[in-house]
Amino acid sequence: MFGIEAITITIEVNISPGKLAYFIVGLPDNAVRESMQRIEAALQTNNYRMPRQRIVVNMAPADIRKEGSAYDLTIATAILASSGQIENENLDKYIIMGELSLDGSLQPIKGALPIAIQARKDGYKGFILPKQNAREAAIVNDLEVYGMESIHDIVGFFNGTAQFTAEVVNTREEFYKSLTSYDSDFSEVRGQENIKRALEIAAAGGHNVILIGPPGAGKTMLARRLPSILPPLSLYESLETTKIHSVAGKLSAADALVTVRPFRSPHHTISDVALVGGGSNPQPGEISLAHNGVLFLDELPEFKRSALEVMRQPLEERRVTISRAKFSVDYPSSFMLVASMNP
Repeated sequence: MFGIEAITITIEVNISPGKLAYFIVGLPDNAVRESMQRIEAALQTNNYRMPRQRIVVNMAPADIRKEGSAYDLTIATAILASSGQIENENLDKYIIMGELSLDGSLQPIKGALPIAIQARKDGYKGFILPKQNAREAAIVNDLEVYGMESIHDIVGFFNGTAQFTAEVVNTREEFYKSLTSYDSDFSEVRGQENIKRALEIAAAGGHNVILIGPPGAGKTMLARRLPSILPPLSLYESLETTKIHSVAGKLSAADALVTVRPFRSPHHTISDVALVGGGSNPQPGEISLAHNGVLFLDELPEFKRSALEVMRQPLEERRVTISRAKFSVDYPSSFMLVASMNP
């Protein structure tokens, strides 16, 4: 993942005679290096052979840093193919991603939707990934998405000994089904006519709002219901919002699309990085998770000054740029800011 876009990584495996040794090259991080132990345990548990030879795994392009455990299944499949345990004639037609447990079962990955979009763009026939992520990836049409439960399913799929049906999600039906299903609705508020009128004007023009009033006056209750009077998401906005939540790992297995406007309410102890995004492995922050929705800062004066200062530019530009020595990443952050405080 690079921002909210995906880059295709090709895994190459060479098994040659020699003393037993594992080498992973191509700028892997610790989670990728540790994958060999998980792969070995998973293959042995499922009665597959782990070659007792010299194994070199190359991750190309070699100059991009590889992070996370989602390459486990890819490397395991490549080792099985190069040791002749599975047929490899169809292998290059599929994108394969997934984290392996020691018993060979698959754990969910982050960023399934952007990866599926990139797979279709690159002309791949299909996408093989853990079952928990299948609905999310199946939003992308013209791409066969197979949700698998274990390494055993992968071997059966490529050897033709097991039949699997591709996951199908009707994107428009999924989108319209829960377009207006909010947990809290603005119509539930009784009285409060002045503030309701003010929030309706703010929602109509996409203005930022500050609510000032004593504890218990209903500031948080009103702010929480604000998304329900904003215009419904368009399909494009929904896909864009889903991509961000997918990259951050915030989508549940049941969710294929984010169909309602997000409402984010970070605690006032939040750090600058958690608010705007970044970190050693850049991740979207709260302001990007609130993209196309509402960011609510309760008890505004309690927030650190530095946290509020870093929001100045994203508020104006509607995107946040995280710069590092070797690269910079853009995350969209077009949100409506609502703040509350005591008098």
